Amino acid sequence: MQVENDPLAAFWMPFTANKAYKANPRQLVSANGMYYRSADGREILDGTAGLWCCNAGHCRPEIAEAIAEAARTLDFAPTFQLGHPLVFELARRVAAIMPEGLDRIFFTNSGSESVDSALKIALAVQRARGQGSRTRLIGRERGYHGTGFGGIGVGGIVNNRRAFGPGLAGTDHIRHTHGVAGNVYARGFPPHGAELADDLQRLVDLHGAETIAAVIVEPMAGSTGVLIPPAGYLQRLREICDRHGILLIFDEVITAFGRVGAATAAEAWGVTPDIITLAKGLTNAAVPMGAVAVKRELHDAVVDGEAGGIELFHGYTYSGHPLASAAGLATLDLYAREGLFDRAADLAAYWVEAAHSLRGRRHIVDIRTIGLVAGIELEPRPGAPTARATELFHACFDNGLLVRATGDIIALSPPLIVEKAEIDRMFEMLGGLVEGVG
Repeated sequence: MQVENDPLAAFWMPFTANKAYKANPRQLVSANGMYYRSADGREILDGTAGLWCCNAGHCRPEIAEAIAEAARTLDFAPTFQLGHPLVFELARRVAAIMPEGLDRIFFTNSGSESVDSALKIALAVQRARGQGSRTRLIGRERGYHGTGFGGIGVGGIVNNRRAFGPGLAGTDHIRHTHGVAGNVYARGFPPHGAELADDLQRLVDLHGAETIAAVIVEPMAGSTGVLIPPAGYLQRLREICDRHGILLIFDEVITAFGRVGAATAAEAWGVTPDIITLAKGLTNAAVPMGAVAVKRELHDAVVDGEAGGIELFHGYTYSGHPLASAAGLATLDLYAREGLFDRAADLAAYWVEAAHSLRGRRHIVDIRTIGLVAGIELEPRPGAPTARATELFHACFDNGLLVRATGDIIALSPPLIVEKAEIDRMFEMLGGLVEGVG
């Protein structure tokens, strides 16, 4: 086979404008703490914790050493009808920081796999309860639940769905909460829109409660632009699910592990779902890993409902991989030892003030903040939606700051080790650069 001269040609990049990137590549070659280093030797302040995932900062020695020791000791062990000590210890440790009762942990390799696993678990639970007619799964418009067929089925991002046919049958969607009048520039939970949760009742009336297995939502939708739930919204969803025997799934792939000042948004915001999906911060992104936390009674309904043999015909070759398990344990140790969840909660007020200092800058039409997350919404360029945010993303990188562009929204979610001076630098740079974007 002839080898191509172009060193970038072979890699088909995910969620990337491949032609545009390869015409002007921007590459990261190393990282430490709060900073990346670019291929041309510049220091890049990480305003996004990688991709919402490096919550303890980059290249932490404790995690690297734990991974290396695991690789020397046990490089792989199957968890089909076998096991290894690290995965059982990690499950115990994850269960200990979940909301009360969600203490049965199923391991995956990504957020996408966690979502697909959670959906399958929900269907299995309803069947084990004698509710086999409950096969419908409800998501939300503008929701992001990864890129498996289950995730895009319940997801509500049109570009993730349009090229791939009808996808998962039997899904439907409640309305999103974005753009409610009176909610712009909200700090924390927007004051208006809790009644949008009642859209779930509309779907119950349309389909019949006896057909609906579960509803899945992100407590805070990150990938579609930091969409924060209106005050009381999640509580109303919980009430409707309870009324109709519907399982409530929180997709906390982004919000878990300190992002909103606690181990989970469920804990921070006082609403306990039946199932939580996890990934990203679980291993500080050092090794791919995800998980599903399930209420014990739901687990028991499935496991005790079978007389013997395999109770749930589902899993992955790398479920609970030894290296990922070691990384997860070291990451949880770091979170606890450095008090990073509490640190995020303590920094939140400073973060909010810094973010909202951009109000009134050119092109900015809304700012949304909660925990250590900010969404800066830009007015779309006429005839070229998303172009303005993409140009600002590139300008930030070229000036030493990594942000995330999604649609016409710039999202920030720094590692929880961020210092106040670095917060100031992020928003000062962003405020200056947005003025120069046409």
